[in-house]
Amino acid sequence: MNRQKAYIALGSNIGERHVYLEGAVDTLEDNPDITIEKKSSIYETDPVGYTDQPPFLNMVVKVATSLSPLALLDKLQKIESTLGRTRDIHWGPRTIDLDILLYNDENIKLERLSVPHPRMYERGFVLVPLCEIEPDLRFPDGRHIEQCVHDLTDKEGVRKWKESSGADESAPFGS
Repeated sequence: MNRQKAYIALGSNIGERHVYLEGAVDTLEDNPDITIEKKSSIYETDPVGYTDQPPFLNMVVKVATSLSPLALLDKLQKIESTLGRTRDIHWGPRTIDLDILLYNDENIKLERLSVPHPRMYERGFVLVPLCEIEPDLRFPDGRHIEQCVHDLTDKEGVRKWKESSGADESAPFGS
């Protein structure tokens, strides 16, 4: 079966945040239609939008999948539900959040799904871990990820929390 390339952002800021990230990654790895090819380090990030909430842990994974974009979205939302995600406050606290950032080089505009993720280019908590695993990435519109990271205004709110190799670290990105 033909495998598609996708990038998925993961975030958590309730309870044992790293446990929710690990649970989501484990569930993705257990799915026969999804193969995780790369995992970023985990970053601790300041909340965006609704700021009266605890900091997030965020990471990005690169996957190969035989699922269509909507079928992948359905799997991600099922994982969120299984891990206790509720949608009470827009951009509010959550056990787990899974977003499709990119699906191949496609531009998708549907009621339930927009790819590339529409706010990805302004979010350090997405671009920094994405750049870590794909430093040569070009977006469908031709922009290079390193330039997008350079142009960010919120990089100081993104601190490496745990290296992908497993070493603990907590320092602002780029310091």
